[in-house]
Amino acid sequence: MTATFSRTVTAAAREALALALLPLPLIAAAVALAPAAFTGGGSGGTRRWGWGRGDGRREEAQAAKDAAAAAFYELDTAQRELRITLETITAVDSSPAARKATADFEEFGRRIDEVSAAYIATVDSHDLDRDDLESAAASRARGELTRAKDELVRVKGELERFGESLAPLLTRAESQLAQVAPAVERARQGLRAASGALDGARATGLRADDLAARLAALAPELTKLNEGAGRHGVQGTVQRAEDVQREAEAIRDEAERLPQRAADLDKRLVSLRTRAQALTTRAEAVGPVLSELRRRYSAACWQDLQRVPDEARQAVAAAEAKLADARTARDEQRWADATALLATTRALLNTTDEGITAAGDRLRRLDEVAFDHGKEVERTRFALRDAQRLAMDGRSTPDPRHARPLDDAVARLERAVDGLEGRHPDWWHFLTETEAVRDTAARVVQEIREERGRGENR
Repeated sequence: MTATFSRTVTAAAREALALALLPLPLIAAAVALAPAAFTGGGSGGTRRWGWGRGDGRREEAQAAKDAAAAAFYELDTAQRELRITLETITAVDSSPAARKATADFEEFGRRIDEVSAAYIATVDSHDLDRDDLESAAASRARGELTRAKDELVRVKGELERFGESLAPLLTRAESQLAQVAPAVERARQGLRAASGALDGARATGLRADDLAARLAALAPELTKLNEGAGRHGVQGTVQRAEDVQREAEAIRDEAERLPQRAADLDKRLVSLRTRAQALTTRAEAVGPVLSELRRRYSAACWQDLQRVPDEARQAVAAAEAKLADARTARDEQRWADATALLATTRALLNTTDEGITAAGDRLRRLDEVAFDHGKEVERTRFALRDAQRLAMDGRSTPDPRHARPLDDAVARLERAVDGLEGRHPDWWHFLTETEAVRDTAARVVQEIREERGRGENR
């Protein structure tokens, strides 16, 4: 520092000597052009003590201010990111752990507000751009700004550690959230497919108003899906998406089947109308069959068939009326009504068919048994003997639960055979009795087999 000072003094002396040798007017001009040589502003002039040290303190304070600003920004960014994490978790998870995490984050928010307010107050209390900033003030600013920065960094570190502790909750939440987008997309695809199928059905001339109404009813659900899981929750959104997809697929399937359904209804209408006409013809033949029964057999053999012709005509007329209603429903595309009416028509025609068939079967069976009733008796006795053998299998005496109904059935058969004596036996009573005896034998056989099956399974 002494050598530098000597060189500065020597340079100044030389400059003064040179000026002294100049004429007076030139001396004045030189002083005006180079005042720094006398004030210390030039490169070789002198400076007042403390100016260099003051500028250094200002720079250090500014660096501390910049560092504190960076720490403030990083803390704010970390808080924002963690808030997103908490929102992700709470959108999915309502467990006690998730609620505690939310409460802890709110507490962190209060602490962050405190250190942020302290930082801002520190910045506001120091004007580092003042021309008259003193070295002591700059040093004090640097210290306070450094402490503010350290506090911001400390809280950020605690916030980051808190964020790391939320990793399990976040992983579980993200796993559930990952289900939302695919589920919503499947629902949207289902709606598009249903709309396309509906357009296809309408292109064939079918209105499909009921399907269109069902599809329109899904619009509010789609709006809720678009609002997202943040508003309606993950589980609620996924469930809503699955419901929309399921209903949309049902609408699509029905729309795709609608042309074929219409064609099937048309075929059934034609088929049932043809059947009704055939039954009308067959019902006309019941009269002669009843006449033959009356002529050859006792009243007990045919009395229950007396009303078959009238009932058949009434049933066919009712069936034709239902067919007309079904045709109207079909033309109006009321598919459910048309289907129900066709089912009623079929039931009426089935009942009519059974009544008409019963008359012809009655005459045939009576003719067979009147010609040779021995076959019916032998058939029934064979069924009884088969049941009796099974009841005695592996036993010295039969189980009373099986022996008693079989003994009663044998006696019933004998009474039926004895009832055939006389000029006009009740052949129909005989047939119903033998059928009842065979039913008893079959029931006993079934009971024995079930009991033995249970015993083998133990």
